[in-house]
Amino acid sequence: MTSTASGGGLTGLTASELAAKLRAGEVSSVEVTQAHLDRIAAVDQDVHAFLHVDAEGALAAARKADDDRASGQAASPLAGVPLALKDVLTTTDMPTTCGSKMLEGWTPPYDATVTRRLREAGVVILGKTNMDEFAMGSSTENSAYGPTRNPWDLDRIPGGSGGGSSAALAAFEAPLAIGTDTGGSIRQPGAVTGTVGVKPTYGGVSRYGLVAFSSSLDQPGPCARTVLDAALLHEVIAGHDPMDSTSIDQPVPPVVAAAREGAAGGLAGVRVGVVREFSGDGYQPGVQRAFDAAVRQLAELGAEVVEVSCPHFDYALPAYYLIAPSECSSNLARFDAMRYGLRVGDDGTRSAEEVMSLTREAGFGPEVKRRIMIGTYALSSGYYDAYYGQAQKVRTLITRDFTAAFEQVDVLVSPTTPTTAFRIGERVDDPMAMYLADLCTIPANLAGNGAMSIPCGLSDEDGLPVGLQIMAPAMADDRLYRVGAAYEVARDAAQGGALINRVPTLEAV
Repeated sequence: MTSTASGGGLTGLTASELAAKLRAGEVSSVEVTQAHLDRIAAVDQDVHAFLHVDAEGALAAARKADDDRASGQAASPLAGVPLALKDVLTTTDMPTTCGSKMLEGWTPPYDATVTRRLREAGVVILGKTNMDEFAMGSSTENSAYGPTRNPWDLDRIPGGSGGGSSAALAAFEAPLAIGTDTGGSIRQPGAVTGTVGVKPTYGGVSRYGLVAFSSSLDQPGPCARTVLDAALLHEVIAGHDPMDSTSIDQPVPPVVAAAREGAAGGLAGVRVGVVREFSGDGYQPGVQRAFDAAVRQLAELGAEVVEVSCPHFDYALPAYYLIAPSECSSNLARFDAMRYGLRVGDDGTRSAEEVMSLTREAGFGPEVKRRIMIGTYALSSGYYDAYYGQAQKVRTLITRDFTAAFEQVDVLVSPTTPTTAFRIGERVDDPMAMYLADLCTIPANLAGNGAMSIPCGLSDEDGLPVGLQIMAPAMADDRLYRVGAAYEVARDAAQGGALINRVPTLEAV
């Protein structure tokens, strides 16, 4: 999808390009925001990236950004730039549904810290994006409000759980988006839509106001079409927050400076480790070939490339699907029909237990129920040590694998996902096949490291995007941006321009 195909001019520009035009006075935030609202109106009935569009609120925020800039008080480098917000972060002026009937129509009484920081930076929030219910899924097919479609092929999934955010970027409905990543929900959608997605170090971005799925794994992060745009957004939302007990009280890594450094120079002196366990059988050949080409390109940029073994990564998937459902079982107990949200069967004749049961039956979808049951079983008397306890021990071994690997290399790389985007409906009846989409992304969540997905080309089998995953040690997120930006420049030079400009033009809409 070229700039012309994406509506001409403004909606085809990156966030940093829009920010430069705003600073130069070449365009107003109101004009930029209206262009993106028009784009949403033109294509979103087919893409379904958004659950709620707040045109009035977005234009009001844009006018304020323009007024602030006119008085010399622009709040941040991204002031006046539009953004799409995943519907799992609370907003006082828009519903927060988490893609679930359980919270249909609920408007929270407070903003998430991420939401507040965006507003304080003058970023214009266009609306809330679709997602797998309570962030549980890899395809955005589990939303109670219908699936989101991949702009590269409207018959395919845009990834999950944050498929709405990634699709909004790929469809040029927004230049920036926010996602959350519990087991890959930023990176996997980024990979299959040809966009950039970053999971910051756990604790690097506040979880206050993020409706919890798995509290020890959830992490908000930036989604964008370029590495620099992601870095600019990362700096806006990151930093210590006393409202989040797991927030890290350290300076934010210099991610914007690292992105600019990487784009300006090569990777001489950088050691890159290719994870041995993430290749071979089970990986789509076109994905493997695109990844191998990306690794060669890293070497051409001056990086020293070595193979690294992380033997316990093979156990990450089963460990995750005990830890995450266990925490989900506990966190979702709050949706009890008593305090807020949906209430079913309260006709004065039923007990509180009956109302609770009827409400949870009606309000939760099949995948959420599946994970609640798995987690409740894993935490039950007699099984806690055998399942949840053992999974946490595996988590420790995976963290040790990362520690040992980063004693040898600066970053690790792998494919982001084993396959390109699959067709809508293809895996809905096969949970294990669905879960395998997160095979490569889960270890970084279990260890808490930062990780990025960046497009590394198109599969030669189906012409769909492939993602390169870059992983760095905790609180060394700047390494992701340096390596990612250097690779991005080399990739675009070798492949004839930015991959995002090849998204089909959605001629059917």
